[in-house]
Amino acid sequence: MNLSGIIEEIEKVDPEFQDRISPRRAAIKNITSFGSKVAVAAMPFAFSTLFKKAYGQTTTTSVNDVLNFALKLEYLEAAFYNAGVASSLAFSTSEKAYLQTIKGHENAHVAFLQGILGSAAVAQSTQGTNGTYDFTAGGTFPTVFSSVDTFFAVAQAFEDTGVRAYKGQAPNLLGNQVVLTAALNIHSVEARHASAVRQIRRARGAATTKPWITGANDTGIPAVNGNYAGEDNVLQGGVTITSLAGVSGNVAVNAATEAFDEPLTSAQVVVLVAPFGVK
Repeated sequence: MNLSGIIEEIEKVDPEFQDRISPRRAAIKNITSFGSKVAVAAMPFAFSTLFKKAYGQTTTTSVNDVLNFALKLEYLEAAFYNAGVASSLAFSTSEKAYLQTIKGHENAHVAFLQGILGSAAVAQSTQGTNGTYDFTAGGTFPTVFSSVDTFFAVAQAFEDTGVRAYKGQAPNLLGNQVVLTAALNIHSVEARHASAVRQIRRARGAATTKPWITGANDTGIPAVNGNYAGEDNVLQGGVTITSLAGVSGNVAVNAATEAFDEPLTSAQVVVLVAPFGVK
């Protein structure tokens, strides 16, 4: 990890960053000169502390609320993939390998958000039943841990919803560009997860599933209609996309809906994840 490079990138969006962390500049310079494995392993923890030192007094309650909202979703996803990888589901070798990758990412997202929030972070024990979720969503997906197809169907809904949720919260972070950048980085990872899970479902026989959302609920699962509400929108920036000329005639409806991910509000997302135990 090149901490000096990361700090330089932060300074591009926050020129006052060095002033925020003063008088710790010397300590940071010393840290970046460490070459031992111990120092490298400690970097994520040191960096999360650095964020708290730099922004702890200026981060508003609304930003903390947004980050805790994201943390609740990451708790849910991390627990889901932890349980999936530990289950006896008959994943193929490639499927299991990618689930391991997603699992690592989701747990890293949890640790990162906890690090930024510090003592303000909501505890996972407040979610579900003492931190244990109902991944059947009250019986809606009774075979989630006995059917690989059901597992990936729920995974797809989680990932697509996560992408839309992060996009919906981005405007609330515009006043803190460093936190916004971090959130958008997580958003991009969630988008890659969503695309990969969709590819997996397609390979398993969900023939109409593309790597991106097409219209309103292209999953073939009626129970998740709400997760895709608004994805059939063809109006962007006041322009009806289907009225624009394409290569051969006007832009098709599917192409218009595929070109944009529609945001979800926190209120919408709360309703969607409540059946799993998110509060």
